[in-house]
Amino acid sequence: MLAVYADRFSKDDPLAALQVGERPEPEVPDGWTTVTVKAASLNHHDLFSLRGVGLREEALPMILGCDAAGLDEDGNEVVVHAVISDPAWSGDETFDPRRSLLSERHQGTFADRVAVPRANVVPKPSSLSFEEAACLPTAWLTAYRMLFTRGELRAGETVLVQGAGGGVATAAIMLARAAGLRVLATSRDEAKRQRALEIGAHEVFESGARLPVKVDAVMETVGRATWSHSVRSLRPGGRLVTSGTTSGPNLDDAELTRIFFLQLSVVGSTMGTRSELASLVTMLDATGVRPLIDRVLPMTEARDGFAAMLEGEQFGKIVFTR
Repeated sequence: MLAVYADRFSKDDPLAALQVGERPEPEVPDGWTTVTVKAASLNHHDLFSLRGVGLREEALPMILGCDAAGLDEDGNEVVVHAVISDPAWSGDETFDPRRSLLSERHQGTFADRVAVPRANVVPKPSSLSFEEAACLPTAWLTAYRMLFTRGELRAGETVLVQGAGGGVATAAIMLARAAGLRVLATSRDEAKRQRALEIGAHEVFESGARLPVKVDAVMETVGRATWSHSVRSLRPGGRLVTSGTTSGPNLDDAELTRIFFLQLSVVGSTMGTRSELASLVTMLDATGVRPLIDRVLPMTEARDGFAAMLEGEQFGKIVFTR
């Protein structure tokens, strides 16, 4: 079957490790099923994999991709949940210390077919296209959990979303607006600030700009470049929810004095659960909110999509189709 995969690592030139070609059909363990992929979306995780982050050399060659929507073995339209927990684990699978994502220990979704545990298949409503549904399992689910589970945000509160343009940030803006929150967003890029307004932000600002109000919570996926601004933007008792460090994990100033003096909460968040994915799908079906798609490419042209993400050219999700 056709697949997009990594056969080696390259820290300096990740595209050099990217291959598009034939791979064996997926192995299907007991309790697993096969999904015929109609659409799959690209994440920074896939670029990190090409650099050798989160992927062991002995697992190569590895089909990339965490997210997919397609048809199950009975022809039902489904969305694939990317978090794979230990079979013995019960409860919130994101807390399982042995959890992984598709494309880390198990072959990923950038292929004609992918094998997943039966419990990882969520029904797709007809109101969502395959391309839209394929955007949900990583970026949109991460944003949903950040806002409503870990951030505990309620309608009427104010949230700051750092780094408008990335997949998680875009999802956070749109979901927060749909849930009745006041949404502020930042970006270094003027065009991305304008797009953030178009998709639901109430106000936008240059990165690092002083805000007119203190916010209840900050959605932080950038890391080093925006951390200090995030902490300084919070009201006393506010929450900083972090799920990524695209600008780097090491901080020059963690703002610890401000954190303890203002009794701020710093909350980590990773992916989401199958039940949260089902709730997210229901929310989109009910509200009419749809993922913002930057471009749709056939899987045979996956290299162009990876190159666009590497250069930071996208606003919204990059989707591959079969």
